[in-house]
Amino acid sequence: MWLKFTYARIYITYNNKNKAVTEDEFPRLGPSQKADICLLLEGTYPYVRGGVSSWVHQLMVGHPQYQFSLIFVGASSEHYSEMHFEFPPNVCHFERHFLNDSLDLGEPKEHSLDKETVTILKSLYELLAKGGQAPALKQLSGLHKLLSRASDYSADQFFYSPEIWDMITDAYRNNCPDLPFNEFFWNVRAMHAPILALLKIAVQVPMADCYHTISTGYAGLLGLFLRLMKNKPLMVTEHGIYTKERQIDLYQVDWIKENNPYLAAGLDDRISYIRQLWMQFFEGLGRLTYSGCLVIVTLYGQNRQKQIDLGAPPERSIVIPNGVKIERFVPLRDERSDTIPPVLCLLGRVVPIKDIKTYIRAIGILKDKIPDVEGWIVGPEEEEPEYAAECHTLVEQLGLQEQVKFLGFQNINDILPKMSLMTLSSISEGQPLVILEGYAAGVPVLSTDVGSCRELVEGRTEEDRALGSAGSIVPIANPRALANAAADLLADEDRWYQAQKSAIARVELLYGEQTFLDNYKELYQKVLSHGRNRV
Repeated sequence: MWLKFTYARIYITYNNKNKAVTEDEFPRLGPSQKADICLLLEGTYPYVRGGVSSWVHQLMVGHPQYQFSLIFVGASSEHYSEMHFEFPPNVCHFERHFLNDSLDLGEPKEHSLDKETVTILKSLYELLAKGGQAPALKQLSGLHKLLSRASDYSADQFFYSPEIWDMITDAYRNNCPDLPFNEFFWNVRAMHAPILALLKIAVQVPMADCYHTISTGYAGLLGLFLRLMKNKPLMVTEHGIYTKERQIDLYQVDWIKENNPYLAAGLDDRISYIRQLWMQFFEGLGRLTYSGCLVIVTLYGQNRQKQIDLGAPPERSIVIPNGVKIERFVPLRDERSDTIPPVLCLLGRVVPIKDIKTYIRAIGILKDKIPDVEGWIVGPEEEEPEYAAECHTLVEQLGLQEQVKFLGFQNINDILPKMSLMTLSSISEGQPLVILEGYAAGVPVLSTDVGSCRELVEGRTEEDRALGSAGSIVPIANPRALANAAADLLADEDRWYQAQKSAIARVELLYGEQTFLDNYKELYQKVLSHGRNRV
């Protein structure tokens, strides 16, 4: 669960070289030193392979003129035991914080908070509960005042104070008195313990001329704290919309106890108060992040509108698409066989949001039309081991051991020439780099209608659409639609080759790496100029 936090110091395997290192061996800035840009990373680089992590690495390598410091925030050390990237030379500082379980609390005894602190906290909650557009930064003056005294407070003062206890019990009586109080209390505690941990982190984060968070959520909240405490600009780049992704998670999790048996059984379309509370909490974190940001970036227009709907000020919201190093993949086009191989490949983590089970079921349906079809799943399984085990079990239950291959992590250059279709069955995406990499290697795409996938396949502008379709788009969670679309593409050789031609033309025209890097260079110049003029 992504909500439990603790500090940890562990031994890890670094850069896949079986070299155990401690935090003392990470690059560190001295007390008087600072970075140009500090990246705030929640549950991603350098511990997770995949699109966002690859994007972070690409961003830093592509801007060698800047010094980057990295602050990683994750749930538990057991989920992030191995680093999968070697830091480029311009990373001058790295620290990690595992926020699992809870903060260390002393023996329960009464701690009283001063009246001003309680008043500020109540006003912040009222502000967040209103929804709508993100509050102006000046409306967070109370939070600024609290942060200026952050080092003076301890977790005990919050969790063992009668003032906070009264706030919790009042909320319980007013909203869910039929739920056991213990259940309500521990959910509230799980929400707020990470915030107190982030306060401690923010106090010691090194100075930078710009803070750049790669999501809202807890990393975004840390960014807001740093914006207010250090008086330097904050920006955010969202690949997927964090708030929406957490809402999807919250609909599915079973650790939230339902006080209504019909809700628990899925017989009622209402959402329990506790689930609503969590959703409201993450919406609030998103709005707070947007409040502090000088610039709010996303990858495509539809996501920008989602950000605005969630409170982002339109005048600060911009779109910068991803880009790939096309020349790296061009030679792979010549490695393809003269025939179209009956191989669908899903490149991604084996996690619920990728909906691997729909992909597996689609392969089972497709086998009846194309008996020699294979479905490759290329990606790590350690992030959600229970879900990965369920996927393996589903393959066995459907008798697809010969068709579905779990290949784990592979060199993408070895895989791309051997597939016929880059396949995504996800229920949420941003702008997947694997699609652009597939295009550059001459691989059409079969994807669910999520994120920017439709515009990547069919085109966004009139000029873009004129290039033609680079594959097919299908509804989410519909294995038959996925299988039928794959069969149509594989059975029609002319259509497949036309999709390949469109894929190559689209990536070469619109999604080259240099365009992406130039856009960020221009943005960083503006934001850093703003930051260096602030003392």
